[in-house]
Amino acid sequence: MIPLSVLDLAPIPAGGTPSLALRSTLDLARRTEEFGYHRYWLAEHHLAPGVASSAPQVLIGAVAAATERIRVGSGAVQTGHWTPLAIVEQFGTLDALHPGRIDLGLGRSGKRRREQSLHRPAPPREAAVVDGLLIPPPFDQSALAGSPVVSLMGTLLQQPGADTPGFAELVDDIAALIDGSYRSREGHVAHAMPGENADLEVWVLGSSGGESAQVAGERGLPFAANYHVAPSHVLEAVTAYRTAFQPSKVLDEPFVMVSADAVVAPTDEEARELASPYPLWVHSIRTRLAAIPYPTPSAAAAHVWDPADWTLVADRVDTRFVGSPRTVVEGLEVLRRVTGADELLITTITHDHADRVRSYELLAAEWARG
Repeated sequence: MIPLSVLDLAPIPAGGTPSLALRSTLDLARRTEEFGYHRYWLAEHHLAPGVASSAPQVLIGAVAAATERIRVGSGAVQTGHWTPLAIVEQFGTLDALHPGRIDLGLGRSGKRRREQSLHRPAPPREAAVVDGLLIPPPFDQSALAGSPVVSLMGTLLQQPGADTPGFAELVDDIAALIDGSYRSREGHVAHAMPGENADLEVWVLGSSGGESAQVAGERGLPFAANYHVAPSHVLEAVTAYRTAFQPSKVLDEPFVMVSADAVVAPTDEEARELASPYPLWVHSIRTRLAAIPYPTPSAAAAHVWDPADWTLVADRVDTRFVGSPRTVVEGLEVLRRVTGADELLITTITHDHADRVRSYELLAAEWARG
C-alpha cells in the first residue's frame, strides 16, 4: 500500500483555545508517528477564529522536536506573503535543527492577483463519477472575492507597495538559494545561511491544472493535488502535472500526493455523527474566508439549513470519506486508483481531540491490512 500522511490545521474546537489546539497538534503528531504515518504537514491560514496554524514555520519546529522520525513540513507556505530568502532561511533553520526530516511545500496562495477583481465564474459543469470517484461541479470562487478577509490579509501580511514575483520565479529563486547558485539580475551572489545546501524536500501544492501544476512538472518537483479543497479539479491537476513533467535531479518520474478529508470510527453511524459539524465549518470558510471554531455534533444537529447555503458546501461534504475503517479504506483506494496517487495526505477534523486521534489510528491499522 502507498504511504499515508497527515495534514493538520490545528483546528480550534468550539469552547476551546489556541493553546489547546496547538497542544493537541503536538499530541497528534506523536501519535500518528506511532501509527506509521509518513509525514506530518501543517497548513498556513490567517485571520481564522477556528484555526491555530497561522505560523506553520514555528509549529513545524515544535512538531519536529516532539517527534523522532516522521517527516514534518508545510502544506503549504503561502508564497505571496514571504520573500524567497525568508522562506529558505526559515526552512534552512528547521533543517539544521532536524536534518533530513523537513519538507518545504509551496503554494501560490497569498499572492495579490489583479485577476481576483476580474474573476469570472467557472462555466457550469455537471457532477461526474469517474471509475467510482465523485468529481463534483466546481465551486464558484467569485463568491469569495468580496470577503473583507481578502483585503485585510493584503493589508496585514504584505508591506505597502510590495510586488510579489510570479510563482515560477519564486520557485526558481528558492531552488537557487538552496543549491547555492543564486545570482540577482545585477549579477550579485547571495548565500542563505542557514538554507544553502539544506536537505529539504521541496514540493508544490495545487488545486487546479494551472500554474502550480505546470511549475511543479516543468521543474521535476513532487506535486500535491488538493482533492479535499477543490475536488472538481483534481483530475485536471494531476494530468497537467504529469503532462508537464520533466525529469530532474530530484525526480526521474512524476510523484503525486493527493489530499483527502476523512473521519473514521468503529461504525459508519458513529463516523457520520463525528463528521456532522463539517458542513457548518466549511460554510464559514465559503462565506467569510474565516473558519469558525469547530462546532459540536449537537450544534450541527440543531442547525437548520437553507438549500442555497447547502449548495455552498455540497462539493466538499460529498467528497469526504466518512465511515468505518473498511468503508473509508475502500473509498481512499478508489481515490488512489483514479488519480494514480503515490501517496495520500489525510486531514481529519473532529470536535473532540480523542476522536481525531482514534480516527487516524483506525485508518492506519486498516490501511496496513490492505
